[in-house]
Amino acid sequence: MDDTAVVPARARVEQIDSVVIRFAGDSGDGMQLTGDRFTAETASLGNDLATLPNFPAEIRAPQGTLPGVSSFQLHFADHDVLTPGDAPDVLVAMNPAALKANLADLPRGKTIIVNTDEFSKRNLAKVGYSASPVEDGSLESWQVHPVPLTSLTVEALKDFGLSRKDSERSKNMFALGLLCWLYNRPTEGTERFLATKFGRKPEILAANLAAFKAGWAFGETTEGFAVSYEIAPAPAPSGVYRNITGNNALAYGLVAAGHRAGLPIVLGSYPITPASDILHALSGLKKFGVTTIQAEDEISAIGAALGASYGGAIGVTTTSGPGLALKSETIGLAVSLELPLVIVDVQRGGPSTGLPTKTEQSDLLQAMYGRNGESPVPIVAPRSPADCFDAAIEAVRIAITYRTPVLLLSDGYLANGSEPWQLPSVGDLPQLRVEFAAQPEPGSPAFRPFDRDPSTLARPWAPPGVPGLEHRIGGIEKADGTGEISYDPDNHDKMVRLRQAKVDGIEVPPLEVHDPGGDADVLVIGWGSTYGPIAAGARDARRAGVKVATTHLRHLNPFPANTGDVLKRYRRVLIPEMNLGQLALLLRARYLVDARGYNQVRGLPFSSAEIATAITSLATEIEEVD
Repeated sequence: MDDTAVVPARARVEQIDSVVIRFAGDSGDGMQLTGDRFTAETASLGNDLATLPNFPAEIRAPQGTLPGVSSFQLHFADHDVLTPGDAPDVLVAMNPAALKANLADLPRGKTIIVNTDEFSKRNLAKVGYSASPVEDGSLESWQVHPVPLTSLTVEALKDFGLSRKDSERSKNMFALGLLCWLYNRPTEGTERFLATKFGRKPEILAANLAAFKAGWAFGETTEGFAVSYEIAPAPAPSGVYRNITGNNALAYGLVAAGHRAGLPIVLGSYPITPASDILHALSGLKKFGVTTIQAEDEISAIGAALGASYGGAIGVTTTSGPGLALKSETIGLAVSLELPLVIVDVQRGGPSTGLPTKTEQSDLLQAMYGRNGESPVPIVAPRSPADCFDAAIEAVRIAITYRTPVLLLSDGYLANGSEPWQLPSVGDLPQLRVEFAAQPEPGSPAFRPFDRDPSTLARPWAPPGVPGLEHRIGGIEKADGTGEISYDPDNHDKMVRLRQAKVDGIEVPPLEVHDPGGDADVLVIGWGSTYGPIAAGARDARRAGVKVATTHLRHLNPFPANTGDVLKRYRRVLIPEMNLGQLALLLRARYLVDARGYNQVRGLPFSSAEIATAITSLATEIEEVD
């Protein structure tokens, strides 16, 4: 008799160029943490990546129900990644609700890893399954790996003295370990993270580490996975990188701008999804000259920020669409006072409370016109999570140079999504030093708070408390130069036109067009987070032989000076937006071009395939005309 132990054959390692993975489960299953950790390990290997967290608005939806499903999608590759992926290649479903909510997005033939322990009759009935889809043959079009994740986790932790319920909480770490094995991700970073997170709770730390390692060991020893995968690092310029979300990048950009301007940052904010993480991030950066004020409401938050600007700081307030509406009167006051102020609007689905955890681009017209009277405000929009850093610096530059409030339009996709970010050299950042109004010499004429710099039309910035710079301030119209209260019709007309001219005269870079062949008939123009889907969709269309050019707007007020020339250069203009055509309305009115909107408001970003189809359709229309 041969007593030699049977050792499972090691899985074959296959090289692939990219993969899209979606973790999905109940909102209490830790899918966001699992996705974050897998992303961090992927970033450490040098893959390019993009992520799409997707979670319910309810604080705690009923367990195991469709409204309670939370997911995290990650696209990583050995080449440039522009989107979090049109559809997953792998779905990790922790329960029947997660499977049912996400199966329609998974192309047939792709992989499902399903936690069979949760497919009880009770859980199946909650989402309308009469029988388990894992057993009734309804999943035969996919590659299904049934894994009893919960019971395997409980078995791995049986010696830790935990209750079954407490042991089950670590099943997301078991799943993470399994996926790290399957895609040859490192484990050291997650082990360090767990040690930091649970360092004061040794028993919880030990349990999570054990579950994580058990998941890895299961992948290595089971015969259920014949192949594991490797994805090479993506080419990238040398430098120091970190994986960063849009909200954190925006917070760091504000701090960097304050440093370059030599001024403190004062944030007045009221918590609101999906902008709250900016408040959280800045509250931990006090040593860099940041003061954060969690106000009792949106109005007091912007009032505190505007007061800080009046006092000589860089005032910032953060919000989402409903909060922006509440701040509108104070934004108008900032326009009238001509003080620097940065208003960050992380857009979400509306109207009213709408879809608090879903993304949208529906605040552009509110940003442009949502105040009483003629109240022009510059608008800046980042295009990716990492670009939120540079957009924040640009918003501060405009605000302090031109003495004006600036609206910075991010959105939920950018705020919560992440990508690799190369840390810039401080010396390469814009120099933003500000000169305040100087104390007048004895015998000099009285200070005139609304005299203007001839190049920028900015008025002097005169913080209170400086002898000789006393001046009247308030919401009533001011006289040109002196700043005294004025009801004179001609003066009001002049001040309105001066404030508009100041915004119109802001120097912004020209539009850059990507037209590889130089002979495209179709131009796709976008703004904000549509950048990635547009670039990916155009790339797919070009591979199919379609000639298409792309350009992207960072500055939405004022538009770059060459915008009209760029638009009129092409026979057809396509404008994808996550709204019903707000930028299209502005461009058609301003430049009298036949711009076509391609619009959706589903709470999700565009897929690259959707954009490619729209481009191809427009190009075909031109061919039919010819």
